[in-house]
Amino acid sequence: MSKKLQELLADLENFSPKQMRTLRNNLNNRLQSFSNEYKEPKELQPSHKLYGLEEGECRELLGVVKKKLIQAKFS
Repeated sequence: MSKKLQELLADLENFSPKQMRTLRNNLNNRLQSFSNEYKEPKELQPSHKLYGLEEGECRELLGVVKKKLIQAKFS
């Protein structure tokens, strides 16, 4: 697990539901770009939250974000 992923997982506790939904959308878009067979995924700016994350790390983070959104919805 990369340092960047660990930082994002720790920061999730402080995210609002809107920020979580935005992160979920960003992760889905990033995973879509990884699965595109015709092009390499776009390089992200160093200031982007997902900068430096590989496909597996994005999938792992997406799973955590989805669980937290469901928990927030039913609490």
